[in-house]
Amino acid sequence: MEVNGYKIEPGADLYRANLSGANLSGANLSGARLPVADLSGANLSEANLSEANLRHANLSGANLSGANLSGAILVMAGLPDANLSNADLSNTDLSHVSLEGAILTGAILPEKLSGANLWGADLTNTNLANADLSLTFLVLANLSGANLSGANLSDARVGGANLTGANLTGANLTGATLYTANLTNANLSGTDLSGTDLEDALLDGANLMGALMPDGTRHD
Repeated sequence: MEVNGYKIEPGADLYRANLSGANLSGANLSGARLPVADLSGANLSEANLSEANLRHANLSGANLSGANLSGAILVMAGLPDANLSNADLSNTDLSHVSLEGAILTGAILPEKLSGANLWGADLTNTNLANADLSLTFLVLANLSGANLSGANLSDARVGGANLTGANLTGANLTGATLYTANLTNANLSGTDLSGTDLEDALLDGANLMGALMPDGTRHD
């Protein structure tokens, strides 16, 4: 497969390639075996990557603004500092992906993140304020220092996740599973935790001022 003069194949060298608006639907750029596909710094804005296989691919610093990634496989891909603003991530497999410092503005809307799998993903210091993450898989994810203020995490599966120092002010965690999650020094002030599973969760140093607790009582 060739697009804009670039060969699209597993392990392809697409460093800083200009693939803006390209139709890469169903393309196989998997890097399951070396060499890993290199799309670092590539321009993939408005590209159609639906159902594409980008497993293990290097997308650090790539421009994916407005891209269609619905149903794509991004397992263990590297996306640090990537621009995913307004990207469609619905039903995308982002398990064990690195999203540290990534721009997700406009990509965290319910219709663009529904069904996404973020199992074990690294979202350190990522801004997810006001995101709708309900029904999202965030099991074992690294969300240390993440901004989740006002986010909707109702019924989300966040078991074992690292939320050390995360900002969850005013977040909706009703019915969420936070079993064994690490919430050390997290800010949970005003958070709705009614019906939340906090069994064996670490809450050392957490700010629970005004939080609605799982048993329905308000924390002083």
